[in-house]
Amino acid sequence: MARLKELSLRARLLLVSATGLVLGLAAGGALLVLVLGYAQIRSVHSESMATARGVAALIGQNSLPPIIGVEPGVQVQVIDARGAVVARSRTAGALTPMLTPDELTGLRDGHGQKIPGYRIGDEGDVRVVQVTAGPPSAPMRILVARSTEQITQSVHVLAISLLIGFPLLVVLLAAGQWRALGAALRPVDALRSGAEEITGGTRAGRLPVPDSKDEVHRLAVTLNDMLHRLDAARARQRAFVADAAHELRSPLTNMRTELEVAQHLPDDTDWPELADDLLADVQRLSRLVDDLLLLARSDEGVVTTRLEEIDLAQFVGEAAERYPDVEFDDPGEPLPAMAEPDALARVVTNLLDNAVRHKRSRVRITAAAERDDLVIVVADDGPGIPAADRERVFQRFTRLDDARARDAGGSGLGLAIVRELVRRHRGSVTLGDAHPGLSVEVRLPKSC
Repeated sequence: MARLKELSLRARLLLVSATGLVLGLAAGGALLVLVLGYAQIRSVHSESMATARGVAALIGQNSLPPIIGVEPGVQVQVIDARGAVVARSRTAGALTPMLTPDELTGLRDGHGQKIPGYRIGDEGDVRVVQVTAGPPSAPMRILVARSTEQITQSVHVLAISLLIGFPLLVVLLAAGQWRALGAALRPVDALRSGAEEITGGTRAGRLPVPDSKDEVHRLAVTLNDMLHRLDAARARQRAFVADAAHELRSPLTNMRTELEVAQHLPDDTDWPELADDLLADVQRLSRLVDDLLLLARSDEGVVTTRLEEIDLAQFVGEAAERYPDVEFDDPGEPLPAMAEPDALARVVTNLLDNAVRHKRSRVRITAAAERDDLVIVVADDGPGIPAADRERVFQRFTRLDDARARDAGGSGLGLAIVRELVRRHRGSVTLGDAHPGLSVEVRLPKSC
C-alpha cells in the first residue's frame, strides 16, 4: 500500500482501471466458456432426444428393424425389460448395453448420462440419453449416444483464444488509457507548473485555465479566485502595516522631539506644560493602538459581544453632553435597545469627534425609533464628503484631499471602526447630505 501511494496519480488510475478491466474480462471469458459449453451440451441433448423419439415412434408402430439407420457418429440401442439388446444402430454393440444396470436404474426418462467414450468404442466423452417406449407390460428403453468430443475441443479452443487474446487486449487498452489519462491530466500538470512558477515569483498570480468546461476548468477558476483573494488580502495587509507604521511614527516622533528638546531646557522650564504635551501624544498613541487592536481582532474573527438592555435616547444624550457644541434632539420617550454599551459608545464618540472636527458652526445628533430599527443620525454643517468617496472613506487609513480629511487628530480609522462595530450589532451605516454638510445615519435592529 505504501508503494502504491508513491506512484503518480496517472499510474494509480491506470493500475486501478487495468485491474478492473482484467477482472471484468476474466469473469466475462469464464462466463462465455461456461455458457457456450452448456448451450452445446443442450444442443447435443436435444438432437439425441429427437433421435430417441423417432425410434420410439417405430416401436409404437411395431415396425422396429433390428438395425436402425441413424446419422454417422450416433449410436442407438433398444433394450427390453430383461436388459437384452433387441435393436441397435450399425455401430452400436449387439450384446452389452451402453449403460450398466446401476446407471440405467439411476437414469430418469428423458435425461442424459455422461460416460467415457472408450466403453462404446468412441473417443472422448459420450452423452447417453434414455427414452422409454412400448406398452407398459413390455417397456423398452431407447439409448442414444452422441460424442461430446467436438464440444470439448471447441470450448478448449475458445478458452485458449481468450487466454491469448485477453492479455493483448488489456495491453492495448492500457496503452490507450495511459495516453488518455495523460491528456486528461495535462491541465492538472499545467496547474502544478503554474503554481510552482507563482511560488517562485517567476509569473503573475494566475493559473492557466483549460478550455474544457469540466472539473479541472472549475478547479482552475476556483484556485484563481482564491489567489485573487489572497493577493487582495496580502495587499490590504501590506497597506495596513505601512499605514499603521506611518500613523504610529507621528506621535512617537513628536514625543522623541519633545524629550530631546527637554534635555537642553534650563531648570526653570515649565515642566507641567511639557508633561501635558507628552500626555496628549501618549493618549493619541494609545487610542491608535486600541483602534488597531480592535480591527486586528475583527479580522481574526475574535469578537466578543455582551449585549445589555439600554435606553438608546438616554445613552446618546449622555454622550452628547460631553460636547459643548453638539445639539441633541431628545425623542421624549425611552428607546429600549439590546446593545454592547462600550461598542455603541465608541460608535457615537467616533461620529461626534468627526462631526465636531469638521463642523463650521453646529452639530446635531438625533435618536429615533422606526418600524423595525433604531436610528442614530449625526449631522454637521462642514464641507461634507463627495458622493463618489462616501464608500471609500469606510476603508482603513483613508484620507481625502479636501478640507474634511486634513485634520491633525484623525488617523483614518474612525469610520472603519464605526462600520465594524455596527456590523456586530447587525446594523448599517450610510452617509448622506445634510444641506449643507454631512449626515451619518446608523441603523440598529431593535432586537440584536
